[in-house]
Amino acid sequence: MEVLAQLAAGFEVALTPTYLLLCLVGVAVGTAVGVLPGLGPTATISLLLPVTLAIDRTGAIIMLAGIYYGAMYGGSITSILVRIPGEAASIVTCLDGYEMARRGRASVALGMSAFGSFIAGIVATLGIAAVGPALATHALAFGPVERASLILLGLVLVVSVAQGSRLKAYMMVFAGLLLSSVGIDLVSGTERFTYGSPYLQDGFNIAVLAMGLFGISELLLLAERRQAQAEPLAYSSRLRDLLPTRQDWRASAGPIGRGSVLGFLLGLLPGGGAVIASFASYVVERRLAREPERFGKGAIEGLAGPESANNAAAQSAFVPLLCLGLPSNAVMGVVLGALMLHGVTPGPRLMETHPELFWGVIASMLVGNLMLVVLNVPLVGVFVAMLRVPAGILAPLVVLFCGIGAYSLNNNATDVLAMMGFGLLGYALRKGGFDPAPLLLAFVLGRMFEPLLRQGLILGYGDPMVFLESPLSAAFLAGTALLVLWPLAAWLVRLARRRTPVR
Repeated sequence: MEVLAQLAAGFEVALTPTYLLLCLVGVAVGTAVGVLPGLGPTATISLLLPVTLAIDRTGAIIMLAGIYYGAMYGGSITSILVRIPGEAASIVTCLDGYEMARRGRASVALGMSAFGSFIAGIVATLGIAAVGPALATHALAFGPVERASLILLGLVLVVSVAQGSRLKAYMMVFAGLLLSSVGIDLVSGTERFTYGSPYLQDGFNIAVLAMGLFGISELLLLAERRQAQAEPLAYSSRLRDLLPTRQDWRASAGPIGRGSVLGFLLGLLPGGGAVIASFASYVVERRLAREPERFGKGAIEGLAGPESANNAAAQSAFVPLLCLGLPSNAVMGVVLGALMLHGVTPGPRLMETHPELFWGVIASMLVGNLMLVVLNVPLVGVFVAMLRVPAGILAPLVVLFCGIGAYSLNNNATDVLAMMGFGLLGYALRKGGFDPAPLLLAFVLGRMFEPLLRQGLILGYGDPMVFLESPLSAAFLAGTALLVLWPLAAWLVRLARRRTPVR
């Protein structure tokens, strides 16, 4: 009852006209940020930090939070329509969301993405209010050793989202890890794989890589197939035809529920977050499906689960930040900076010293998710109508926006050239039967994995056995070994049976 009373007090804060306006601005900007490749919530929130100084601390965090979870939904729009992930967490959405769009179900995919994100937002917000502060204390057990082992498990799970050969998927994972190592080593300060180029000193940008591997390569394949006019997309202007059917809801109810819970729990863990939550949900749904071969070919379960998971994780990531002062990702690190600018020190005493901030932000998440549905569901028809633009016009526009997005990262034309180069690489990979999704996911996780691995080894004075001394780390490594060795053992058993002579 005390939690309900505090949540009610939070709604009194969140429903004031000023905070409602700031929440609306946050989710609207977040959606736009998610749609535009290359910008991202981290850069946007960083740019808006000076603006927040003119706003009180509660309103500032409400607006910044809206930008973050709004971007999680916005990133799905371009993933579904043109196979360009607006955010790293939307990479998995490309797998089945875009295939649904190719089959004339773009409106259903967009609608389910909006509703799934809304339901996950409600679940995550209520979870934060009920058990978030208590669960956040367990996140203290996750040091560099445990987080490195968790991400290693995630790298092995990446193989499960790939289409086709498992061997090719592992090759893509290793390629992604290799690309993530380009740049200056943060520990020793030495350059790696830069070949004297100043551009490569900071490594490759995830937005450049994503737009090239997915967006540009898809346009090249589209030009080769010439299917733009041969396979017109189904379209209706009636709202009821644009929304998911009862059968879609029956297929998606379980994935939305599981994705919401999984995303909420992974968002609480440092090193977890929306990226790992989205593809972990995809792996779970694929393993539970009666027909796993449907995944990657337009299965709505492969869209509903990850979309719910990444939105839930985006919101539950505020728990370790507010309750422990531990940012779980780069966005939370920038929000931590905003709190410090306003003279607020996050930690266990935040709920006592600034209850209006803690409970006001939580209540605003419910309001913000409702705003996202109200804003975006009526626009589903508009988004789908974009696909009826002739390919001869749409393709150059997509290339133009990708080029603008790549250039805006650093105001550097080299980023545009790198994007086109990765587009040609993605085209060649897909022609050769390689799925670029594991490469991109491994690139994202690899940039987190290496610093944590080095920190863990430093804590263990160079002894790798430090990763087995922690029970949590040992459990993650055992799961990793099981996922790697189980298919190998099954293959050896099948091989032995084939060689055994029949009597």
